[in-house]
Amino acid sequence: MNIALGVLITVAVTAVAVGAMLLVRRRAPEGSYFSDGDRASGVFGVLATGFSVLLGFIIFLAFSSYDLSRSGAENEALVVAQQFQNAQFFPAETRGELTGELVCYARSIVYDEWERMEAGTIGDSINPWGVELFRTLQGVTPEGATQESAYDKWLEQTSAREEARLDRIHGAEGVIPTPLWIVLFFISGVVFVYMLFFADSGERAITQGLLMGCVAAVITTMLLLLSFLDSPFQGGVGGVQPVAMERTLRIIDEASTLAGVEITTPCDEDGAAR
Repeated sequence: MNIALGVLITVAVTAVAVGAMLLVRRRAPEGSYFSDGDRASGVFGVLATGFSVLLGFIIFLAFSSYDLSRSGAENEALVVAQQFQNAQFFPAETRGELTGELVCYARSIVYDEWERMEAGTIGDSINPWGVELFRTLQGVTPEGATQESAYDKWLEQTSAREEARLDRIHGAEGVIPTPLWIVLFFISGVVFVYMLFFADSGERAITQGLLMGCVAAVITTMLLLLSFLDSPFQGGVGGVQPVAMERTLRIIDEASTLAGVEITTPCDEDGAAR
């Protein structure tokens, strides 16, 4: 999340709201436009409570999606590291292919898929190296108990990896539909207009400005928080980054060096096929 931009938006919206309140206050009667302030405050309490409850549920939904994407990315990276270890138990002619394709899979996530997730354009596309891994596995005929066990475990890990990938890209396009955004902004506008009717020429300007400014600032920051949670793949503070998969690439590189495993990758540094 871009903190500077968020602060700028909050300050701008709050300044406009306070300015509007002070402008209306000039011609407002003493005691506000409401003849019965207690009744008006009660109605505003109901309106604000309803808006708060709705916004709270939506933020919970958005946070659940954010957390699912984050945990999915971590689980996927973990499974890739586990598959690298498992690949070393396959026949020699297959071991190198699977290991190289796993590295390409991880690279394509870090340098290709992540950019598309940030742009919201990943859609239902599949990872091409996942297909290559499947094709390579089709040509494997396990021999002996060790290879058969590794083969069965690989299939389980593949299912876990694909499930984690689905969790990761779940929040890439946002979970809050457009009609819900329209409702939230509409209710925010209603609250703003209702607040203007509390303009009171008998009150000090600073009190009236504080009254409107606090409400505007709180609503704006809540909507900004909701926007951030709805788009978890961002380059700013708190955005989900491919840290886990980058760590897996480093682990594979270090482990292969220590174990003497030679890795020949059929892709470049960005995960694109050679």
